[in-house]
Amino acid sequence: MSFEPKRISRTATITVNAPLEEAFALFGPIREKDWADGWDPQPIDPLGDLVQERMVFTTQSHSGQEEPEDVWIVSAYSVGDSFIEYTVFAHGRVWWIEVVCEESVPGEKTRAEITYTYLGLTDHGNSLNREALELMFGHDLRDWEEAVNHFLATGERKHLR
Repeated sequence: MSFEPKRISRTATITVNAPLEEAFALFGPIREKDWADGWDPQPIDPLGDLVQERMVFTTQSHSGQEEPEDVWIVSAYSVGDSFIEYTVFAHGRVWWIEVVCEESVPGEKTRAEITYTYLGLTDHGNSLNREALELMFGHDLRDWEEAVNHFLATGERKHLR
């Protein structure tokens, strides 16, 4: 039996209670630490907090010992278009995350559309991707919306239960 790579994708839209510029900044790898419990990117190149295209960083993997860390690249970044894309590499799989923001209520609310696309490089990678997509979109990213808006209202991270 031969291996067949599987590409799977899902999109959700959330509302952020902030103007476009402020909301979009929260989806960069550094500012995401403000609201995402457990998010702790480790910059590789460039070092520091400046988000830019081709920025490389690592994070702890959520899939256990077989993937101790994931390697992330900011593969596209346009502040003017309020668009950021990440390419993430792990053993046996790769995935892309696209975030595009647009103002929905001028000066008050932003619509953020988030798309995850996974590609398995092995049968096991295909399996891990199916599990990851179901877990990520289990609440259609309403957990993200709640966490971002909690941070905006309180200045604190909403801790996972």
